[in-house]
Amino acid sequence: MRVALLGLGLIGGSVARALRAAGGDWWVGAWTPSGAGPQRALEVGAVDAAFRSAPELLREADVVVLAAPPLACAGLIGRLAGAWRGALRPGATVTDVASTKAELERAARDAGLPWVGGHPMAGRETSGFEASDATLFHGRPWVVTAALGGGDPDAVERIATACGATPVHLDAGRHDHLVAAISHLPLLTSVMLVEAVTGLPGAGDSAWGEARQLAAGGWRDTTRLARGDPAMGAEIFASNAERLAERLRAYRSRVDAWLALLEAPGGADPAAIRERLEAARERLEG
Repeated sequence: MRVALLGLGLIGGSVARALRAAGGDWWVGAWTPSGAGPQRALEVGAVDAAFRSAPELLREADVVVLAAPPLACAGLIGRLAGAWRGALRPGATVTDVASTKAELERAARDAGLPWVGGHPMAGRETSGFEASDATLFHGRPWVVTAALGGGDPDAVERIATACGATPVHLDAGRHDHLVAAISHLPLLTSVMLVEAVTGLPGAGDSAWGEARQLAAGGWRDTTRLARGDPAMGAEIFASNAERLAERLRAYRSRVDAWLALLEAPGGADPAAIRERLEAARERLEG
């Protein structure tokens, strides 16, 4: 199968490396606006060809993978619907690896593209092709959404399986609802924790310079996500804002409940606190 990657950062680069490691009849070409990532990938043998022109690459591909942040993927869909449309091969399928699905699905439907949305549920706080890893998707779910306009879901499943992932079929809107809770809200709460502790405007705490000398594993683990790519995070939040806001309101209700527990008349009750902590642990282990 001949695969075109439009974008070659952490996820796109990991797809390229994984397909190369899988062996078989995979051919992978890549394009980015700067050309730097594809050229580097070609040098290390992660792709078969690096293209300076996206239409030239599209003419070679059975599957086109939009490997960019959500809003950038929407822009690529616009180009595929317009100036690049004639470069798509008959029978080709367009997919993506972005973190939100519903808006891209709507754009692909409006454009009449042969579309099957995708999202490998794996990532890191690092970014760029140099951070890519052939094993990134091993044992991870790879969401596959509904086929539109003649898109081939089997082709997307083949890519996911070759990358070591497990295809999971899911409605685009349902996907966005779920990842708002288990992916986007954790990123936002990690950012809010950094804001609250480091004394950013409104945080009201100027002791960060002293506290950071004491910070250990707990701080590192809970702030890891906040070390990620700000541009990527901004596109994820903006493209799933409504669902993320719903989850944030639910989170705020838990903050209020904890405040009430900690500020209870007569002092905080250790037994009540322990009950809440035990309930949380049981939910994770259940």
